[in-house]
Amino acid sequence: MRDIHSYAAGEWLAPGAGARNIASAITGEVIAQAGNDALDAGAMLGFAREHGGPALRAMTFHDRARMLKALALHLMEHKQALYDLSYDTGATLSDHKIDVDGGIGTMLVFASKGRREMPDAHVYLDGAPEQLGREGQFMGRHICTPLQGVAVHINAFNFPVWGMLEKLAPTLLAGVPAIVKPATATCYVTELCVRLMLDSGLLPKGALQFVSGGLGDMLDLLGCQDAVAFTGSADTALKLRGNPKLMENSVRFTSEQDSLNASVLGPDAVPGTPEFDLFVKEVQREMTAKAGQKCTAIRRIMVPQAQIDAVISALSERLAKTTIGDPRAEDTRMGALVSGSQKRDVLEKVVLLSAEAERVFGDPDNFTVKGADRDKGAFLPPMLFHCADPDAAERVHDTEAFGPVSTLMPYRDLAHATRLLNRGQGSLVASIITNDGEVARELTMGSAAFHGRLYFNNRKSMGEATGHGSPLPHMVHGGPGRAGGGEELGGVRGVMHYMQRTAVQGSPDILTAIGKQWVPGAEEITDRAHPFTRRFTELDLGETFHSPSREVTLEDIETFAHFTGDTFYAHMDDEAAAANPFFPGRVAHGYLLLSFAAGLFVQPDPGPVLANTGLDNLRFLEPVSAGDSIKVRLSVKHKTPRNEEYGEVRWHVTLTNQREEAVAEYDLLTMNAV
Repeated sequence: MRDIHSYAAGEWLAPGAGARNIASAITGEVIAQAGNDALDAGAMLGFAREHGGPALRAMTFHDRARMLKALALHLMEHKQALYDLSYDTGATLSDHKIDVDGGIGTMLVFASKGRREMPDAHVYLDGAPEQLGREGQFMGRHICTPLQGVAVHINAFNFPVWGMLEKLAPTLLAGVPAIVKPATATCYVTELCVRLMLDSGLLPKGALQFVSGGLGDMLDLLGCQDAVAFTGSADTALKLRGNPKLMENSVRFTSEQDSLNASVLGPDAVPGTPEFDLFVKEVQREMTAKAGQKCTAIRRIMVPQAQIDAVISALSERLAKTTIGDPRAEDTRMGALVSGSQKRDVLEKVVLLSAEAERVFGDPDNFTVKGADRDKGAFLPPMLFHCADPDAAERVHDTEAFGPVSTLMPYRDLAHATRLLNRGQGSLVASIITNDGEVARELTMGSAAFHGRLYFNNRKSMGEATGHGSPLPHMVHGGPGRAGGGEELGGVRGVMHYMQRTAVQGSPDILTAIGKQWVPGAEEITDRAHPFTRRFTELDLGETFHSPSREVTLEDIETFAHFTGDTFYAHMDDEAAAANPFFPGRVAHGYLLLSFAAGLFVQPDPGPVLANTGLDNLRFLEPVSAGDSIKVRLSVKHKTPRNEEYGEVRWHVTLTNQREEAVAEYDLLTMNAV
């Protein structure tokens, strides 16, 4: 018997009044208790706001990204303990890896994106500056800063580690403290994960708190700087979303709910094709992984009418090979549902589905369980249904049995398949197995608005594809309608859920000071040595080098054309070029101008500049003809530390002609010694 503690306001608190028993999914025996009605929600929120928030906001995005990476590596060292504890949830080792390894991997992705895609600063710049005045001295841009409140995460039972870490990683990267409340049925696994992170000493005081059991009146105490992220059933989401205080205070509420996810077998994927075999494999995996207890599991299977019998036969044959039993056994392929109550709920939903569909595989009253007592544990077999008339059906499109249950249904053509897909009224994911690009396009155009993710797979992608049911941290996870109408993950998009986007307006100098990125029109520093002679740490934003002019001759243009092989008519044929609406006649190559620009601003001696790593945002603005002159303005726009030896400098480069007209503009990237 384990006591599952809560971590509140810096202290671990044992279960108390209102504690609930937690049973093993394998044996049905009580193994733990969790919950304490005496938790002080106000104190927890105050602790996070007073300590966790300020400490996290004092760190830069890169500081927080490094913290996430260290946390992930620390958890990696202790993942076996999380595996061992997870068996009582009914999950197999393969299931644990989805949960534990998937959660750790998600943290590592956010750590990487934080270092690569966000600044080593406190303000995230969303888009380029906008010129709001005629002379360029009144500008605007959008910035994002951390919410100054608390993120409350309410998670489902099926992924006690991944479900927490996929919310926690973007939250901490944003600079916001979190209070985590997992589902009670599996909170003992989450508790160990939280203990590991807190014991590492990597988290600032107040950055993470943990509730085992109920939240009490916490939601009633939230304000406009707080956020709630929920994963679970649609019914529970509706109750939480309707909290008067959440609505009154416009508290951000993100919901990721259960949904009737579907998979479509393309009309080209007939028996004997790689796509047909892939389809059967994907459906079987999604029905049995985590005993079907995945928010992304396939609930509806859509197949061309002519392939119904073939799919029933092939899928039944594959499902029959699924060994059900004690998840600790190596040969077990599907363990138990999380609890007896969950098993009863699934069986109740099966009764509803049975009114519209025939069960063609799996008998809940007659199946074998190896190494465990079938009646004491929360075991069920995979169950496949066939709905012959999906147009007349209702329950198969609105009832989710959250277990190893799926319903097969025929479609006549792609338009019919699209209507069936959309009958689910919003899902997290729909998959289409096809090798026909036009099939993929038609189904996308007809149903993308109803799904948070569309997953296509075929013979070309199958070797690398991660599977229908695998949300990836790089891509958004969520969906419209029944799926909750929210989003999580999606790289930096997920971080933005815990930040406020603000439009700031002012002079270029003001915008430069706020965003720590030089804005054209801001003050230039020109009284120093050539910036290429100065080390990364010595450079200041706005340091600028103005080059002398260089005339571009006709000989230059022709030499460049013959040397490079770029003899495009605009550079070599005056009459043809003049007939072009963009040119007055023969003009210089754009890349010739870039080459001349480098020659004008480069300081050739060995020095702090180690490498040119590329350029961004290149625009050619005006043509340059023979006889025109060009000069360059090179300014330090932004600096990003990379390691102890060097950092990245982003230079703003503008080329102008003899009339002071901008002819080209771009950002140059160099690595400079620290």
